[in-house]
Amino acid sequence: MSTGFEVAVAAEATLGEGPTWDAAAGRLIWLDILGMRIHTYDPASGRRTVRTTEQHVGAVRPRAGGGLVLNLRDGVGLLDPGDTFRWLHHEPVAGRRGNDAAVAPDGSLWAGTMRYDEATGGGTLTRLTGAGEVRTILPDVTVSNGTGWSPDGRLMYYTDTPTRRVDVFDYDADGATVANRRTLVEIEEGAGFPDGLTVDAEGCVWVALWDGGAVRRYTPAGDLDRVVTLPTPRTTACAFGGPDLTDLYITTARVGLTSPHPLAGSLLVVPGAGKGIVQPAFDG
Repeated sequence: MSTGFEVAVAAEATLGEGPTWDAAAGRLIWLDILGMRIHTYDPASGRRTVRTTEQHVGAVRPRAGGGLVLNLRDGVGLLDPGDTFRWLHHEPVAGRRGNDAAVAPDGSLWAGTMRYDEATGGGTLTRLTGAGEVRTILPDVTVSNGTGWSPDGRLMYYTDTPTRRVDVFDYDADGATVANRRTLVEIEEGAGFPDGLTVDAEGCVWVALWDGGAVRRYTPAGDLDRVVTLPTPRTTACAFGGPDLTDLYITTARVGLTSPHPLAGSLLVVPGAGKGIVQPAFDG
């Protein structure tokens, strides 16, 4: 099992984020939030594409019928396979933008927001369905970030970055609700802040540490199991990809760094890091 990283795509993304494996297309999708770009990378051929968006884009996930769902500055939009765009939920709020988002086991999108000034309580976590149902799950969060589900779908993991915690909820698949919030792990002072996360097939949580230059793997009991150390401090998110879901892709950022490392803003990969879970596409 490898813990050494390689460079998948050398880039200078301002705020690289949101890696997700698009199984139908055999490619990885990742973002530059502040650069307003959606990147794709095919590890088999090396083919890359870049698409520019008209707004800051916090997350992109594949849709079950083709196309993409986008968590944008002013709400959540749908990009059809023919490149036609339409809003699913248009809710512009001055000073706020979409951030990380994830698709739940039932195919709904759980989309986070945050204020640009990171004001306490200025963000939310909202559940959206393809039928247009919108329900705020968590109000008054600050920087809504990594969200993921256990392999059996009974637990949801979540980070509100400034809290330094990865929290866990009981997830009710029938009612699509969460309850019994508690702390899985608290990141110690000086080790960075929890950002994006992913859950592997063994139920362990991999979390990227902003200003920590690392990705950590925690067991379902909250024990630190493994650390992938990286040369650039602003590690933002991680996801398993590749045809067997065994390669861990990691996004990085260079925003705010006065002397960024040459790899800051690149897409990195740890081959053979573990085994991921097939992620559902957005059902809409």
